[in-house]
Amino acid sequence: MPSLSFWLLSLLSTTLSPAFASPTPTFPRNSGTSSPFITASSDGLFFPNGSKFSFVGTNAYWLPYLNSDDDISDTLANMSASGITVVRTWAFNDVTSIPDAGSWLQVIANGTTRINTGTNGLQRLDKLLELAKKHCIYIIFSLTNNWNPTSDISLSPARRWASPTLPRNFLSNNYGGMDAYVREFGVAKTHDEFYTHPTILSSFKNYTKAVISRYIDHPQVLAWELANDPRCNSTVSASSSCETTTVTRWHADLATHVRSIDPNHLITSGNHGFFCPSCPKLFHKPPPPPPPPPPPPPPPPPPRPSPAPGSTRKRTAGGLSVSKLRQMITYGKRAASRTPGSRGGVKIRGRWTVPCRCPSLLSTLRAKRCPLAEAKRQTGGAGPAFDGSFGVDSQDILSIPEISLGSFQLFPDQNNYGTVGTQFTPPSSDFAGTVQLGIVWIQAQVDLAVSIGKPMVLTGFGLVTGDNIAQFVPFSNTSSSVTEPPVSLSAGQSAATMGTGVTDQQRDSAYQAWLQVGLNSGLGGMNQYQPAAGTFVQNPSGGGTMGVSPNDGYGFVG
Repeated sequence: MPSLSFWLLSLLSTTLSPAFASPTPTFPRNSGTSSPFITASSDGLFFPNGSKFSFVGTNAYWLPYLNSDDDISDTLANMSASGITVVRTWAFNDVTSIPDAGSWLQVIANGTTRINTGTNGLQRLDKLLELAKKHCIYIIFSLTNNWNPTSDISLSPARRWASPTLPRNFLSNNYGGMDAYVREFGVAKTHDEFYTHPTILSSFKNYTKAVISRYIDHPQVLAWELANDPRCNSTVSASSSCETTTVTRWHADLATHVRSIDPNHLITSGNHGFFCPSCPKLFHKPPPPPPPPPPPPPPPPPPRPSPAPGSTRKRTAGGLSVSKLRQMITYGKRAASRTPGSRGGVKIRGRWTVPCRCPSLLSTLRAKRCPLAEAKRQTGGAGPAFDGSFGVDSQDILSIPEISLGSFQLFPDQNNYGTVGTQFTPPSSDFAGTVQLGIVWIQAQVDLAVSIGKPMVLTGFGLVTGDNIAQFVPFSNTSSSVTEPPVSLSAGQSAATMGTGVTDQQRDSAYQAWLQVGLNSGLGGMNQYQPAAGTFVQNPSGGGTMGVSPNDGYGFVG
């Protein structure tokens, strides 16, 4: 099986190239020609120390919480040797009681919160940044998570902590998050109370201030991500009143809060990238109306008298002689016939796929005629990724002034990205269609970023392979014995439709196609999800320490 280092270094040597020219730096601005902090441009590029910077990175939510500093340093060294320059990780680790061992950053219990600033608390983030600087790696810190299933008996078995053999912090959704606040402080105990309840908002802002204020002047922080995959739905149900404007208002409030603390670093949402062209907007301003039509042409001149007998009149067409007009038409036809055609798309395993590109997301949704948009031959109305079903309108969120750059994710095993219809097909059943829909999804995000004038980053993407299917735990679940689908899919999805996983070769070709399209079309960066910490298989005992190598079904050997 090709290693992460192999395909990543191969791709970096051939693909990574600036996508935009003549960039104009935007927020956060720096008065000098260079800044120790990464700045963004309206043309989609990042600038550390005044130099252009695009990246291929990775996710490692577990990295700050490994058992030793040497483990963290060795992991960063291996990542750096593979060409990785950016790591996205969790800057939160919420618990409901103080564990006997292991790291934790905040306890949420008994109607209050307590932040751990000790050596097994926020100092773990201090150490991560210290070692990241040593290995020349930038960090994207995510401040909370949409997903946090628990052993609550009201949840179905697959969404409880049904696997006691997995240590705390093994799965990405076992670090607390939004629902930890809702369970403690919520009144109706609905997920969207996280976005609206005053006590929850105050508690979360208090935590984010404690984290962000430690690193205002630290150059290794690339960006603050407000949350991982924020949306209306979660393993805790949402109220009927949660809609896109609910989530957008929360983003605006939190982004303003973060900016009031830290003037130096970029801010991003962390949302999945869902669209809703028909939803009401709070921040996105529609394009200006088209200019008025030109005035009607003047009336034709009166007819001229007939020429005298024996004389001729030179025929004209639009001010040109007929002979000249014929010459121009003939020349144009010849020039057109000499213009070589171009072949769009991406070559996957020797075969060209996706030979066309829809001109824009809106035209795709209106016309529904682009073959890319119908790669899975779905029928019906707009798909859930485009109709506001999840309470996310990425266009409106990216238009918030304090949001510095856009973000989106791509996990076809857990989400339906079809622009039409509601049918979900697992990648193993329609691999070519999955790759094509991924390309459509990436290009739609690039179009959005260009239209608003901010960079865009793919913060996480992955496919589950056949070798990993036994370990696959959807982000909304807790057990690898999946008896229910992820809540991101439509209701009633059976376990049989989850598929058997793609082959290693299919995964590699899909990753290469998506990376190539993303970087060449203008993404500022792309983060694969995720390498397994293969060299850190430690003793799993210890009351919640990071024990065995984390693998939720996406683990990639490094």
